[in-house]
Amino acid sequence: MSTPHLFDPTPGAGQAEHMPPSFPGRAPWGTAGKLRLWQEEALTAYFEREPKDFLAAATPGAGKTTFALRLAKELQARRIVDRIIVVAPTEHLKRQWAEAAERVTIHLDPTFRNKDRWFGRHYHGIAVTYAQVVADAALHRQLTEAGKTLVILDEVHHGGDALSWGDAIREAFSPATRRLSLSGTPFRSDTAAIPFVEYVRDKEGIRVSRTDYDYGYDRALRDGVVRPVMFMVYAGSMRWRTTAGEEMEAKLGEGNTKDITSQAWRTALDPAGDWIPSVLRAADRRLTEVRQSVPDAGGLVIATDQFAARAYARILESICGEEVTIVLSDEKASSDRIAEYSANTKRWMVAVRMVSEGVDVPRLAVGVYATSSATPLFFAQAIGRFVRARRRGETASVFLPNVPTLMALASAMDVQREHALDRPRNEDENGVDEDAMNAANREEKASDELGQEFAFQAVGSEAMFDRVVYEGGEFGFEAEVESAEELDFLGIPGLLEPEQVRELLQHRQSRQERRRKARPAEVRAQDPTPLYRNIKEQRSLLNSLVGMWAKSTGESHAMVHAELRRICGGPAVAQASVTQLQARIELVRKRMGGH
Repeated sequence: MSTPHLFDPTPGAGQAEHMPPSFPGRAPWGTAGKLRLWQEEALTAYFEREPKDFLAAATPGAGKTTFALRLAKELQARRIVDRIIVVAPTEHLKRQWAEAAERVTIHLDPTFRNKDRWFGRHYHGIAVTYAQVVADAALHRQLTEAGKTLVILDEVHHGGDALSWGDAIREAFSPATRRLSLSGTPFRSDTAAIPFVEYVRDKEGIRVSRTDYDYGYDRALRDGVVRPVMFMVYAGSMRWRTTAGEEMEAKLGEGNTKDITSQAWRTALDPAGDWIPSVLRAADRRLTEVRQSVPDAGGLVIATDQFAARAYARILESICGEEVTIVLSDEKASSDRIAEYSANTKRWMVAVRMVSEGVDVPRLAVGVYATSSATPLFFAQAIGRFVRARRRGETASVFLPNVPTLMALASAMDVQREHALDRPRNEDENGVDEDAMNAANREEKASDELGQEFAFQAVGSEAMFDRVVYEGGEFGFEAEVESAEELDFLGIPGLLEPEQVRELLQHRQSRQERRRKARPAEVRAQDPTPLYRNIKEQRSLLNSLVGMWAKSTGESHAMVHAELRRICGGPAVAQASVTQLQARIELVRKRMGGH
């Protein structure tokens, strides 16, 4: 289907159809001389129709920048466009785009300011932020009208951040000759329409976004373009005091009410407690293990605010004995720090929001999700910082608190989503599977309000290793931090094929179970299994079996769970009883036995 003569601006590009689907040693930064298979497919899809608007949705780390710049180069060569405007979410990404464009001899000015009114003739165009466009839409319309302009809208969902933003972006870029919209997460958590995105009605009559080319995480993982992710989940006991002076205590992941969960989560993230230092120590151990086979591997802690970021950096410095890079805001100095960290071999960087989207630091391999943001959009962009593959066998490790919404998002990494308007509302806020995803989608700013809804004072926190989530399956059982059971999982080698990772996780889980059974009978009798732990173990077993069944059939985990629920009855996994979970386990085992 590919035409070798189509894409010739870079020597050798026509040979892309003969190449394997990924080049992890060369393509992570974009603008590689040869295209990945998906990029070739997307270019072919574009030139089959040559539409004015084209939406390409590709998972973070897949190489959207490479695709966009190759398309821009081809449109230039055909004299369809003579100038390029890139619109990006942040100041850092403007510079990143300009540097990537230079590699294919497209000169973009990332320093352009609205007060400049024009850019130098030695540039092919400019790189600006969405905020710049909104501040003076009329100016950017003039710049667009002044020539045959290609507008590249990077992470286009930001165009719907506010109604006024969408109106300004439409005003500025309606006259464009061509528009290319890019997104790693082509959905928003609200129902604000995204400019220049087409919406069509599905079978239920709901308007959903239509992409012209999709390249999801699941396919990118099969192609070796991105890394698989191991989510290292930590629970633990939290204590806090309310404004009324009442002292509260709860465990993360126990299925508490929304308000209790939010307060327990905040307590866990408090740098004065023991939970964060314990998790950071575990993450640093994991990074040490990874660096044995990937010497420049780096780690990133994503914090909620500047106060927490500085405190986490101090803790990390005391753990690893090395200076930690801190990135606090979207400014040039922060961009320089990110670039410096990307080029050196330091262990850790701590950042607030700006490193959660679009920023390329290919050596990041270990992450700590120490923020209260919980929307699918933010989560996907944050995890996207760790999935960019450079060589075969790399696996990303992300440490998460055991919070139901985050667990649902981690288990649904390979689920394709569209941006839906007219979405029906689901009032169940306590679900973990389908219900939790709908609840998380309801309000973009819900996560920002998480820490403000309930006034409290953290008293203390303790961490416990909970389990590992990998490819939708769950492995391991609750264990003390720094125990042999925890170290088993932290010590998984840094370079393994995905199948080897799964086999090793299953082996470590079996070894952990044997250790538990080897305890003296009288000790086991004194420590009966609580109901919540029994349910958790049944969920872990079910999810592991569903993961194996999904892998063998090619179905998604969500589809398998939905089919089991339809046949066996009962609620979603989060609300299912032990008996209901066991019925589904037996059904999967029967199917696997006859497969």
